[in-house]
Amino acid sequence: MNRSLFGLWAQSSGDYKKDANGKQLDPGLTEYGRKIVMEMNRIGMIVDISHVSDRSFYNALTASRAPVIASHSSARAITDVPRNMTDDMLVALSRNNGVAMVNFNCGFISDDYNKRSKQFIADHPDDMKKMRDMEQQYKDGKINENELQQFQAQMNALVGRPPMSALIDHIDHMVKVAGAEHVGIGSDFDGVPCLPEGIDSVADLPKITQALAERGYTEKQLRGILGENLLRVFADVEKTAKQIQSESNADKRSVVPIPPAPKQ
Repeated sequence: MNRSLFGLWAQSSGDYKKDANGKQLDPGLTEYGRKIVMEMNRIGMIVDISHVSDRSFYNALTASRAPVIASHSSARAITDVPRNMTDDMLVALSRNNGVAMVNFNCGFISDDYNKRSKQFIADHPDDMKKMRDMEQQYKDGKINENELQQFQAQMNALVGRPPMSALIDHIDHMVKVAGAEHVGIGSDFDGVPCLPEGIDSVADLPKITQALAERGYTEKQLRGILGENLLRVFADVEKTAKQIQSESNADKRSVVPIPPAPKQ
């Protein structure tokens, strides 16, 4: 998504602009952004808050009549990165009947990995330059994704991937805070450069089921986390859309379309 357009209606979790006093700016959703959320409700589109700022998250929950999801975010109480969710956010999402889906990215599930990675970057400038060059070559179509991922895997092996237990700890924490019916599997297999030990593809997902079962999770809880919680959101979003459309028809008012984005 074009960042400048995104900034017209929602604040990103990756935007670190600060005011004159050094405090991070977070205006959240604009009025235009709230209208977008309401229109998403009307047409049956799921609202996903994994990439938005904290204030945008709360604004989206306030604006949405349907459950909201975090499709690939982990727990900030364990790993302090902006893309992860605070405990307060997890509670708010559960009250919205939404689902927080755990991201498998090494940097999102392990502070230890982040410390080692930061030190590795400082100690290996040549490797980091090669990484940036390869990323640019991939963007330019000069190398394929497998070639880039192979080099990333080599670097991660030198840094040391976090154990799978770190991922399970995030799921466990989020369940304890939000409830098992509000947690899911987000993975982000197609978007992260590093995964925890033992998790290399979808073929390894049964390991997560086994690890959770060993921690005492019931079959009902496991079925929910592995997919049924998200299916519930699908159904609720469709139900809300039909209700909003019915209300509009009953009032004999045409739906006012979202106006064009304001010019910068």
